[in-house]
Amino acid sequence: MSHLKIFAVIMLSMLLSACPKTQVPDPEPTDVTYGGDSGANTSGTDAGGFGGGEEIPWDGAEELGTIIYFDFDSSEVRAQDQDIVAAHAIALNDSSFKKVRLEGHADERGSREYNIGLGERRAQAVRQLLMIQGVNASQIQTVSFGEERPEAMGSSESDYARNRRVEIKYTN
Repeated sequence: MSHLKIFAVIMLSMLLSACPKTQVPDPEPTDVTYGGDSGANTSGTDAGGFGGGEEIPWDGAEELGTIIYFDFDSSEVRAQDQDIVAAHAIALNDSSFKKVRLEGHADERGSREYNIGLGERRAQAVRQLLMIQGVNASQIQTVSFGEERPEAMGSSESDYARNRRVEIKYTN
C-alpha cells in the first residue's frame, strides 16, 4: 500500500510540473530614452499628469508659434518651421529660468508603439535643433503622446497633417 501512495505522489507532482505556468507580463516602460539620458517620457504622462512641469502661459510663445508640423512618417523638421525653433532658442537663451516641454504627436496610422516612437523622434529632433542653437539641455524636456492626443478628429489627409506635430509648451 505504501508503494501505491508513493506512486500517486510522484504522478501528482509530475502532472503539476507539466501544467503551463502563467507569466505576468512585464509592465510597459514609462521612460524610454534614445541615445542617452534625454529625460523623455514615452508613456504619455508621468506622475505629474502632464509629462512633468505645469504649463505656464507666456505671451511671447504664441507670437513665435508653438507647433512644429511634420511630413508623413518623418521626424525631420521642415525648413519652414526651423525659424520657429530658432525663435524659441533665442527666447530660451535670453532667460535661463524658462523651460519647455516638447510634446511629440503622430497621426493614427501605424501601431500605438510605432507612433509613440515617432512622436519621441519628432520631439528629439526639435530638442536637437534647440541645443545646437545654444539652449541648455536642462531647459528642455520631451514627451511623446503618439496618437493619443489628436488635434483634429477625422481621417482626411488634412486631419492627419494637423496631428503630425510637436507642441512647444513653456513650463515651470
